[in-house]
Amino acid sequence: MTKQLTKYLLILLIPSLVCVSCKNVEEKENQKTVTSLKEAYKSDFYMGAAINESQIEEQDSLNTAIISNDFNSITAENIMKSMFVHPEKSVYNFNQTDKFLAFGEKYNMFIHGHTLVWHSQLWPWIAEIQDSTQMANTLEDHIKTIVSRYKGRIDSWDVVNEALNEDGTLRESVFLEVMGASYLPLSFKWAAVADPNTDLYYNDYNMTNPDKRNGAIKLIKNIQNQGVKIDGVGMQGHWHLDTPSIEEIEASIVAYSELGIKVAITELDINLLPRPENLQGAEVNQEFEESEAMNPYPDKLPDAIQNKLAERYKSIFELFLKHRDKISRVTFWGVEDGQSWLNDWPIDGRTNYPLLFDRNLKPKKAYDSILSLKAN
Repeated sequence: MTKQLTKYLLILLIPSLVCVSCKNVEEKENQKTVTSLKEAYKSDFYMGAAINESQIEEQDSLNTAIISNDFNSITAENIMKSMFVHPEKSVYNFNQTDKFLAFGEKYNMFIHGHTLVWHSQLWPWIAEIQDSTQMANTLEDHIKTIVSRYKGRIDSWDVVNEALNEDGTLRESVFLEVMGASYLPLSFKWAAVADPNTDLYYNDYNMTNPDKRNGAIKLIKNIQNQGVKIDGVGMQGHWHLDTPSIEEIEASIVAYSELGIKVAITELDINLLPRPENLQGAEVNQEFEESEAMNPYPDKLPDAIQNKLAERYKSIFELFLKHRDKISRVTFWGVEDGQSWLNDWPIDGRTNYPLLFDRNLKPKKAYDSILSLKAN
């Protein structure tokens, strides 16, 4: 082969070699390892976690590292509930809530406030009020004081939490008993006055059940029809390995979205333990007796159940991705298994495994199953 011919062939081959090289680099870029939940789902919705006092105060560096690496939204697990933030008529305690805000701002989080109006974990003196005007004034002061304090800093609020019975009727809370149903639109109105730019949500459990879903839709439409701002609905994801079905979850996401509001998946965890026969939703005041049968995995979760949990989370997140245009935020109710409220509810002393990180703060197969959906 002559030198001239060799030179000619090289001229023809070099562009092809360069293209192959570029393609290999591009493929490697596309296949790069996704290292966190928030990075994987950054173009879909916020990935959130409910955090407790020790996590807010950064008492454990590994906990802090997980929260800041994997999540870009936080919710206060307990400290913003009225019994803690408003313990006496004329006394507000913002010590922990200020720390919660500081944590979120330090790590550039979307900050969600939970919750302004709830029938449980109430400030203890509220039951003394029997006059509707006095109750309205008290509730207005409570809402406006808290929301105004964090105006422009809290991105969204659960204004009213769990106001419905399982059949979709209004729960007989102290607010309903004294003020009637007017407390619902008024609560949203007062929150909107205090901070017009924060998103306002109604939040509840069992929101996939048809009767309760219909009740929630009626509640939201009533607020909307009065010209009051309501931006979204929170579907608490206190679900199980077998229920609700993916079809039920999907039907609910679509139904709420059709109201013209955002849908947040809140308080997500998957209960792996047997359910007492008379258990009603996620009502926190229920208690049942201990038994070995109700605590089948006291020391370790079997691999078979780990795999089922991973598949359940994968199926759920496949659905969330399908409806990413409707979902604003997905928030897990805790970070690691040892923190979960399901260890003691509705039976004290049980060992549950509902979250993505185990008690040693190691990611579980469920974590990998969610991350794998966004690996490519």
